Amino acid sequence: MKHFFWLLALLSLQVKGQMSMTVQLPPSGVMQKSQLWNMLLVSASGGAVSVRVELRITDARTNQPVLTGISRSIVLNKGAKQIQLGDVMPVAYEYLSMAVDRSPNGLLSAGTYLACYSVIQQTGDAAKLVAEDCLPFAVEPVSPPLLNTPADQSIEEGNLPQFTWLPPAPLTIFNDLNYDMVMVELRKGQSAAEAIQQNIPVFRSLHNRNTFVSYPVSAIALDTAKRYAWTVTANNGNQFAAQTDIWTFRIKGVQVVKAQVTEDAFIQLRKELDGTVFACRGKLQCSYNNLAGDTTVKYEILTLDGKNEIKKHGVLSLKAGENLLQVLPGRNTLADKEHYLFRLYNSRQEYWYLKFIYSANQQ
Repeated sequence: MKHFFWLLALLSLQVKGQMSMTVQLPPSGVMQKSQLWNMLLVSASGGAVSVRVELRITDARTNQPVLTGISRSIVLNKGAKQIQLGDVMPVAYEYLSMAVDRSPNGLLSAGTYLACYSVIQQTGDAAKLVAEDCLPFAVEPVSPPLLNTPADQSIEEGNLPQFTWLPPAPLTIFNDLNYDMVMVELRKGQSAAEAIQQNIPVFRSLHNRNTFVSYPVSAIALDTAKRYAWTVTANNGNQFAAQTDIWTFRIKGVQVVKAQVTEDAFIQLRKELDGTVFACRGKLQCSYNNLAGDTTVKYEILTLDGKNEIKKHGVLSLKAGENLLQVLPGRNTLADKEHYLFRLYNSRQEYWYLKFIYSANQQ
């Protein structure tokens, strides 16, 4: 009985040994479904055999099935046969994920995958596995995202820079394109790449679907004495796809306009922030054009020390047209010689701003 089992095992090895398969997949790049069927089949059988090829693709990161495909029957004679899409069509596909375009020449979405092939020999109603192979591959964009602004090694005028970049290409390999933008402080002696890898982010924006990010007022105030490095990563869903280069920039010192705010001097609120900081004494006086036609608006005064703490908030009454507003900080509300941000929020969901240095001395 033992010899009988050994004989069965040897026969099984001999059957598998009669067929070999070499799959020809590019290890990375853009991948069409047609490229999945490039392979070389070698038959050592004395006569013609009928086989079909079964394909299973799984996500290498999650091990979740993505796609299965079964070819038509292929007749192999003794020797080697180069197989391409035309030899296996029509292919019966089963789509198990949104990662594959269902069109005939569809592209696989960006990601890392494992392709497993099985060659099944058909003899009458019987079918047996005669060859199998698995290969990893990655679908990557031809062009990664490209940083745009702030330019590399630039000096930015304002302390609230806007970051922009160009998307990767081709966009058709992404079914859930989003971006992670990270900015870190660049310390003395560090390269930009070391800073991105080692330093705690000063600011990050995750799962952003736009190709721009504005540095928020609520984030840590940027230091004019420091340099910063930033980069953007493109993702397909939660899976990494490509990364930009790493660029650096620094912030130019803000300009302080030394203008005392008196009863007859009111500073115009602006929709956009710049590097201008006004000096005011005792009370804040500003002008606002009520184009929204509001009767009341909300306002806040925030610190600009990196904590962005709200020191005062309230409601202001308005009339149509130009309004001259006065805001009294109150006893011990604002610290002498400190920087603050005044912002007004109207019914159009617009913010209007003014940065100032507060002086408790009214003289």
